[in-house]
Amino acid sequence: MFAQTFAILLGLVAISMPIAAVLLITGLVMGWLHSPMPLHVAGSEIFWKVANEFTLTTIPLFVMLGELLLRAGVAERMYAATALWLNRLPGGLLHANIAASTLFSATSGSSVATAATIGTVALPEIERRGYNERLFLGSLAAGGTLGILIPPSIHLILYGMMTQSSIPQLYSAALVPGLLLALIFGGIVILTCLLRPSMGGQRIAATWSQRLRSLPSILPIIGLFLVVVGSIYAGIATPTEAASLGLVFTLILAACYRRLSIQMLKEAFTGTMRTTAMIMLIVMVSYFLNFILSFLGIPQALTRLVGELGLSPTGTILIIVVFFVALGCFMESLSMLVTMTPLVAPIVFSLGYDPVWFGVLLIVLLEVALITPPVGINLYVVQAIRSRGGIGDVMIGALPFVVAMFGLIGLLVAFPEIALWLPSLLE
Repeated sequence: MFAQTFAILLGLVAISMPIAAVLLITGLVMGWLHSPMPLHVAGSEIFWKVANEFTLTTIPLFVMLGELLLRAGVAERMYAATALWLNRLPGGLLHANIAASTLFSATSGSSVATAATIGTVALPEIERRGYNERLFLGSLAAGGTLGILIPPSIHLILYGMMTQSSIPQLYSAALVPGLLLALIFGGIVILTCLLRPSMGGQRIAATWSQRLRSLPSILPIIGLFLVVVGSIYAGIATPTEAASLGLVFTLILAACYRRLSIQMLKEAFTGTMRTTAMIMLIVMVSYFLNFILSFLGIPQALTRLVGELGLSPTGTILIIVVFFVALGCFMESLSMLVTMTPLVAPIVFSLGYDPVWFGVLLIVLLEVALITPPVGINLYVVQAIRSRGGIGDVMIGALPFVVAMFGLIGLLVAFPEIALWLPSLLE
């Protein structure tokens, strides 16, 4: 039945049906085919229960925070400041792309928002500074993926809700791997530009006086991170309360930058409602699908099947990695998360792996899906901002960064302490 479920999923995705409809139709079809009971009548109760889940209140708050940041003028100032501080490194603005994406990710929680915002600010510099276009575009697409790993991450909130894992622990576990991945991205840029200096573009001149004067453009983002994530780590606020504090901080920031207006708030509210509705619809129908699959015994059968293969725990994890990488070529990251976590997580937990560690590993695998063709959404976001040329340039430019993600996956499998060290320290 798992093969049948998977075939229906991929078949509907292949004809470009909206993912919420894909999940709903798959659940209905599997229920009609394999259950003598009318399982679809449970849908209304499941939808109501999920829609009233308190943890999910965090999602619209963090979406709203990201929408306000998009319009508050934070990105332009932050990008200019990071460019001045990183100008001496081989690759110059390529590092600014990654560093600005890292900082913005630490407040927005969205990969698409990060790639779109930093990309809009950075793209004019390609021709102006003579950078290799493919590598520049790839650094923007890859830098954007950090939005679902570095806290606050909406994907981590959903994973924590589905697996009953601690969201503060997930946030602390994701921080070190997120920063490590950003450093690996930077290492790839340095190595590439040392081997081929012409790809590194023209260096920006900057004095220490200019760098110091640019600090006020970076400090607000760091302050926002401390308010949101720091309050969670310190046990002062729940994720929902922390998101509310972040919203207040961002409104003050927008007012200080003279960007706060009725029109700006109207646009932010509209964007928030649109994004939240999309996320909530996917989450609700995924719970309905998971109810159908659980009733039919598919997760249990899948766990037994994996156990009968006689693989080592590491071997099983490697198969799961390959499965998610292949699936990521056809499914969007959020739909992969809500659909596959209930199926795969019980297998991983039965092998003795830590749920928090697996959550971080899973998010990195979803990051790979964001920049692997043909469905990698960040590739299309960057191409849409670019508005010229072919998307093949973005895909080729992202390839070195996909290799970097595989490197981090290998490190997490070999050394789980990379993710688990900080949570154990904060206990």
